[in-house]
Amino acid sequence: MTHFLQIVWNPSEGINIGSFTLHFYSLMFVVAFILGWFIMKPIFKRENEPIEKLDSLLIYMVLAILIGARLGDVIFYNWSSYYPDHLLEIFLPIRENPNATLFYFIKGWEFTGFRGLASHGAAIAVIITMYFYTTKVLKRSILWILDRVVIPVASGAIFVRLGNFFNSEIYGPIVSGKPFYGVKFIREDEFWMDKNIRQITQTNDLSKAYKLIETDSAFAQTLNAIPFRHPSQLYEAFGYVFVFAILFFLYWKTDARQKQGFLFGMFLITLFSVRILVEFVKESQGGFESVLGLLSTGQWLSIPFVLAGLFFVFRAKKEVI
Repeated sequence: MTHFLQIVWNPSEGINIGSFTLHFYSLMFVVAFILGWFIMKPIFKRENEPIEKLDSLLIYMVLAILIGARLGDVIFYNWSSYYPDHLLEIFLPIRENPNATLFYFIKGWEFTGFRGLASHGAAIAVIITMYFYTTKVLKRSILWILDRVVIPVASGAIFVRLGNFFNSEIYGPIVSGKPFYGVKFIREDEFWMDKNIRQITQTNDLSKAYKLIETDSAFAQTLNAIPFRHPSQLYEAFGYVFVFAILFFLYWKTDARQKQGFLFGMFLITLFSVRILVEFVKESQGGFESVLGLLSTGQWLSIPFVLAGLFFVFRAKKEVI
């Protein structure tokens, strides 16, 4: 730590289980899905729906979010710049790296976990998947389930952004001066893009190399050169806490659940408004923003969701359920 409350951030990748590492990013997804199940359980009880249908919902949601988020990142952000030459990496948690070895014997690859996931892709996939879920399992209208499932989805979004923070990804721009909120991400991609940390530290163990940069005085000059940045992942997670709280309150303390489409619309408005605001203090994630200009890719993708949310809120009518 170099200044009051400023953080030098270099967490371990995860929990080591033998030769396998459970990455904190993956763990955050596990927490999000489990918590989501417990949030939906009293909702299903209140609506007299059997818990067996909730178990099916969990399976549908896991597949929709993971596949949709992955395809969203590939299509919206990185297709033209990366994936045509790396098709194997679309659905496998690995990455080409000539200096790495996967599972101790596969040279040229490293295990990364799924780092590229886009919330817009997940949102689209969830909406589509809920149509099939309501048709085949629930036998209710799609807006009925969307009004309720957005509550655990909002809570899950908090943990996903915490996972991004653990991964030292989707951070903000460099902060000027020494504000209290700056975070020095030891593992940030931009700083190491044109440098070879293994060569600098003379070790092939990447985690050990980052630890040396953080703690060994011999690398103090390199450490000082790493900039402090906005922790935009934490800003976004904090915003999603309020999104979850609003939806939770509206469902349990008001008659909003009787207005089909209202809670779903509120979710779209609040969550993607947070996304639009936080994008102003977030480094570019690529995509088509260089073509359209003015706003980031994430902001352009969020605007239609906000407009759709306004549509559902203003057309929502109270119905006896």
